Amino acid sequence: MAGHSQFKNIMYRKGAQDKKRSKLFSKLAKEITVAAKMGLADPEYNPRLRAAIQDARAENMPRDNIERAIKKSTDQGGENYEEVRYEGFGIGGIGVIVETLTDNRNRTASSVRSIFTKHGGNLGETGSVSFMFSKLGRVEYAPEVATADAMLEAAIDAGAEDCQSSAEGHEVFCAPEQLHEVSRALEAKFGEPRSAKIVWKPQNSIPLEDDKAETLLKMLDALDDDDDVQQVYANFEMSDSVLEKMSA
Repeated sequence: MAGHSQFKNIMYRKGAQDKKRSKLFSKLAKEITVAAKMGLADPEYNPRLRAAIQDARAENMPRDNIERAIKKSTDQGGENYEEVRYEGFGIGGIGVIVETLTDNRNRTASSVRSIFTKHGGNLGETGSVSFMFSKLGRVEYAPEVATADAMLEAAIDAGAEDCQSSAEGHEVFCAPEQLHEVSRALEAKFGEPRSAKIVWKPQNSIPLEDDKAETLLKMLDALDDDDDVQQVYANFEMSDSVLEKMSA
């Protein structure tokens, strides 16, 4: 789940993911395999594969798992996954984008629709939500890598559009087609980023009351738990008290 500069929300989600490490590794491996199959199996010449491997390393995925996922891309008769994006609304009118990799569209659509419905939401048509988000490249660094001013200066020099820094880290945003170049330029100065990927960034976020926030987080958890779901984005904000209650 990603939202409007809401690192606390992301940290909550990451805590939930830590409890499902094996499932997370499976999703990371799937992205690596698909990225390698769509281009070259060498991350130096395949930006998507390079980003997938960076994400896997950030989650401490073993090197053997990464290499096995790359090798799987050349196996004959393996699964063929396709990318399918779903858009819908959660409780309180929150916009939600769900990105999936699936080998069975009917199964995935049925599962995603059921999760929305069970938690007071509804699945919409393609485009019904994405207009409220901006599709951007995002490069993340840990806070100790640089000061906010240094990261901003480097981001501008690299051709990025925006840089947001907080106690939890730095987020550098750029046009999707510039992600590889911006990431490379920053890496030359600060080392390998924590993450470099294409994301859906909310243009505005909607505050949620405690009870609705809990329901929405349960829906996002259920989506994350689905084997076919790779990424979930939502345009909401919540209070610290809700985050503390949900993290307890």
